[in-house]
Amino acid sequence: MVFVQYLKKIGGWLAPPPQKSSDGRDQWPSRAAFLLAAMGGCAGQGNLLRYPSVVYNNYGAQWFIPYLLAVFVVAIPTLILEISVGQAYRGGTVIAFNNIHRRLKGVGMGPILVSFIVTQYFIVNLAWIMNYFRNSFISPLPWEGRIDEFYMGDVVNNVDPIVGSLTEGNGAVAKYTEYPGIGLLGETVGWSAFIWFLVWVSIFRGVGLTGRVVYWTMGLPIVTTIIFVGRACSLDNAGRGVKLFWGTWRGSQLASGTVWQTAVGQVFFSTGIGFGYFTSYASYNAKHSNAVMDAFLICGSNVLFENFAAFAVFGVVGYLNKMPQDGERLGAFVVGFLTLPEAVLHMPGSNFWAVLLFFTLVVLGFSSAFVMLDAVVTLAVDSGLKFSRPVIVTTLTLISFLMCLPYCTEFGFYLLDGIDRWINNVALIFVVWSEITSSTVVYRWNDVVGQTGMPAFIIYNAGYFGGQIVGVAVAHGTELPAAGAGAGFGLYIVCTIASVLIASNPQSEAPRFWKRNTFLSRFWYLALYSGNQLRRDLNVIVGGGKNWSIPSFWPVLLRYASAPILAIILSFAYPEFHTLRYDPLMITGFIVSNLCLLLILLGFIMPRYYDIFIPPHRRSEGTEPTVTNELKLQYDDVVPADLELNMADDSGENGLSQTSSGRKKSEEVKL
Repeated sequence: MVFVQYLKKIGGWLAPPPQKSSDGRDQWPSRAAFLLAAMGGCAGQGNLLRYPSVVYNNYGAQWFIPYLLAVFVVAIPTLILEISVGQAYRGGTVIAFNNIHRRLKGVGMGPILVSFIVTQYFIVNLAWIMNYFRNSFISPLPWEGRIDEFYMGDVVNNVDPIVGSLTEGNGAVAKYTEYPGIGLLGETVGWSAFIWFLVWVSIFRGVGLTGRVVYWTMGLPIVTTIIFVGRACSLDNAGRGVKLFWGTWRGSQLASGTVWQTAVGQVFFSTGIGFGYFTSYASYNAKHSNAVMDAFLICGSNVLFENFAAFAVFGVVGYLNKMPQDGERLGAFVVGFLTLPEAVLHMPGSNFWAVLLFFTLVVLGFSSAFVMLDAVVTLAVDSGLKFSRPVIVTTLTLISFLMCLPYCTEFGFYLLDGIDRWINNVALIFVVWSEITSSTVVYRWNDVVGQTGMPAFIIYNAGYFGGQIVGVAVAHGTELPAAGAGAGFGLYIVCTIASVLIASNPQSEAPRFWKRNTFLSRFWYLALYSGNQLRRDLNVIVGGGKNWSIPSFWPVLLRYASAPILAIILSFAYPEFHTLRYDPLMITGFIVSNLCLLLILLGFIMPRYYDIFIPPHRRSEGTEPTVTNELKLQYDDVVPADLELNMADDSGENGLSQTSSGRKKSEEVKL
């Protein structure tokens, strides 16, 4: 009995039950645990593999101009949205977006679909790295003198396809690609099962256990990356590669649209927005945590980490004298599985450096894998299933393992490429675009209609969405970006003028500058009210006091900068698919990604189909009546005494001021 008690104590220490917040929801053991878990989701292999490759292909200090603009215009505003709604509405993505509007359940389902699909093939990528890790203990290293053959032959071990083709002029498919290999690869299956077991161990007890795991999954890679960067930069001629990174200026590259598109894409994928885990993990925060500061810390740490880790690759590039050549581009797989393994061959103690390299890659990838599955688990737990969290996690892990087996076959590498390409280029971008536009257009839209009338609301948003669609269509059709921009802006301006002219006179006064005349007031309601009201309502929960508040320009950035940028990036995917439609696995990935789009849109058309993912007592959330320009605040717990909520509206008047010792439950605060 004493032995059993000791085992229980050890188990309780290793896998403690999560703490509970005042509303009964599981809570992180500390703010640091949340930050490390969120950072682990974005600080993955993309930082050490993909980022150096895109910088290599666009080398020079000029790269940081579009890169940093993308960080501040796309990544941080979206991250603030995802963290704030999860924390304020106390639920995963489906519950959070249902609170914004009941027809946005599909928007909330989008990130879960993406995470569930990506995590399955992501684990197989980790299985390949584990193969390298195992072979790192063999001396001499088995890839010596056969870098390419070892990767494609021994690790991936796929049978070469019979490549198809299109007819002249790409008019039709002449021959479809054939994949003769169909067998399962035993070692890939085994390592995948091992990684899935580690994922299960990390999340089965909830944030109490995960909060301990992340100290290792983030701490160890940071230490090993520092060691590897130090070694890489001490190699002969490493300075030449570092100079390529920081000390070269090619201003002419800024005139190319490619570098801007690449920078936005890299920031988009490396931060992890659109996968749902930021919203899910933020829902386990204390309700009045500093969400805006957390978003800056998470995104800032990701930027610092990937730029620091890039020194390791560029030190190796200088050492191996692999300077960029015109027309030659370096892919992410080349960096991870070819360039870096080749570099360790030339280092004294090559086995040690190989073990260190692949251990770092495994842990970085693992920290991203379990947060993606945890977003799916949060959806299942929040939906009110009558099963314990360990049962739900176990079931989802087993299902995910079975669904990853097609990637463990003799055609799995090519299937992974097909699914990954279109999930990232179509589904993921559309998910974030839908989050941004819906939250700044649909939130409290009845207030807008009540002030301006339904026809004006419809015409304005027809111009807003139609301008994006027409703009990219004309740009691709004419191959003239300027023509697309003119068509898109032209339609938007025409619809804006028409909507302002036919709109009713608002009965509630617009703030500051916008109340100078009737037309400005009408425009403010149509163009800015929803996003601004979302900001004000969220700030009641996440801002005020010592917390950073969501700034007034945030909804403008989301709706009129981030969304059009993402629409342009999304538009490049469809012409690209047209050139690859002879490949059945590319077709498979394209179909899967577009099914995700349809499921998102289905939620808007028939929202009741998604009610199953929300417990009955929470399905009416977000439907409370509102009063134009007044805050909608629900107190379902005691506001902390030291949290001074001082919400200033856009007219400069206080929307809410609370400095007392706390405020008990009340139905709704009308301000």
